[in-house]
This record gives sequence, structure tokens and C-alpha cells, in this order.
Amino acid sequence: MYENAQFKYATEAPTVSSQVAQWFQSVDRDRSGEISWQELQSALVNAEGRNFNEVACRLMIGMFDKDKTGTINANEFQQLYNYINEWLTTFRMYDKDQSGNIEEAELTQAFQQMGYRFTPEFMTFLIQRSDLKDHKKMSIDQFIVTCIQIQRFTEAFRTKDTERAGVITIGFEEYLGIALNCSTV
Repeated sequence: MYENAQFKYATEAPTVSSQVAQWFQSVDRDRSGEISWQELQSALVNAEGRNFNEVACRLMIGMFDKDKTGTINANEFQQLYNYINEWLTTFRMYDKDQSGNIEEAELTQAFQQMGYRFTPEFMTFLIQRSDLKDHKKMSIDQFIVTCIQIQRFTEAFRTKDTERAGVITIGFEEYLGIALNCSTV
């Protein structure tokens, strides 16, 4: 269920801190005043020493790209930076062994903190789809992708669940529209 699920998604443009402005400038390789998912990807490294995957970077840019250009400016980057830090804080709190990955039980606790009460079967599904090799852990970039996707689907579900019953009835095409809209990058 999602009834108490909270994502702090800023809608106002924050003041850009000097630290974030410096990072933005170092990431903005072409000096366009905007950064693309590729530029963001070059700046983000997970605990395994690899850059965040393309899907994570595209989703993060898409969340804050107000004018739908495929890039974000410094103000939007500040919002993304704040959001990433919230995810990192949550992730690190449950990554007890500091491995850069969280296991199923830790992921369950993280989502419970966010207000979600998912079944053990669904949590297993999330881990398996994130870790195609061992089916045991989730990296930080996969965690961010999963959080973004769950947030988008939750928001879409809430617009249809007017009685907050946790159940909706929709037609197949409406379902496809929601799914395609929520999963586009």
C-alpha cells in the first residue's frame, strides 16, 4: 500500500549553493548552461566505481527538466542535487556494511521508512529485476531508478484512486497510457 508514502519532490527553484554551482560548472563540459544525461552520468559514480547507468541519469534529468529539453539548468540541478542527497542518506542508512549495495531486508526497511508497505514477494521482485546476475542486492543507481519509478506510478495511481482505497479500475488502454507515461525517460 501507499497511503502514507512520501516523496519530497521540490517544486520551487531553490537558491543554487556555491558548492553546487561549482559542481554544475565542472559537469557542464560544453559550457551551454545546461547539462544532459551524458554529462550527469560522467559525474556520478556508484560504489562499484562505475558511472551511474543511462536509465538512472535519464530519469533524474527527466524529473527536473521543466521545459522538456532533455537538459537541466543550474536551478534544476540544485533540486536534483538535493533529491540525490535524500536518496543517498536513505540508502546509506540501510547499507549497514557500507558495500554500496542493499539487500532485500534492507530495501524493505528503506521503503517502509518512505511509507510503503510492500509484500515480501514484491520486494523479492524488485531485487531480482535490479540484480540480474545474483538476485541478491540493489546498487545505489538501481535504488534511485526504482524510487523514481515507484514515485511516478504512485502519483499516477493516486490521481485515479480518488477514494484512497488502494484499488482502481481502469481500462487496458488507460493502463497502457499510464504505464508508458510513467516509464518514459
